[in-house]
Amino acid sequence: MKKIALLFSLLCCTFFFAQKSQNYVQVSYGSICCGTPSPDPVISYLEKFAKKNKKKSFEVYSQSGLGREGEFKLYIGIDSLSKRERITFIKGLETVVETQNNQRNKSRDGRVSFDDQKVITKADLANSRNLTIYKK
Repeated sequence: MKKIALLFSLLCCTFFFAQKSQNYVQVSYGSICCGTPSPDPVISYLEKFAKKNKKKSFEVYSQSGLGREGEFKLYIGIDSLSKRERITFIKGLETVVETQNNQRNKSRDGRVSFDDQKVITKADLANSRNLTIYKK
């Protein structure tokens, strides 16, 4: 009986201390005619930033089904970052998005949008449809 109680408390602690962000930034992927841009530049930036700053990987959610051509949004958890790291992270993310938009074919490739002033809360995400954990 003690083993069962110990196992149960261990599992509860694991879920309790799991990464749980309350604030997220949103990166939107839109389409013009031929589908959305790839999220690979943003995801690779997240991986490099986490490795460089010795952080756990970011909590990323994906919301799909936002249009006919596969439009989607990524929500990136930022609670694990200090104020200075958050500023650096936002500037770097803006640069990645701007670079991706400048390299696109303007007549057919979609756009990536990022608003650094807009922070989405966990409560806002709770009301979202088609929200899944992003896995590459």
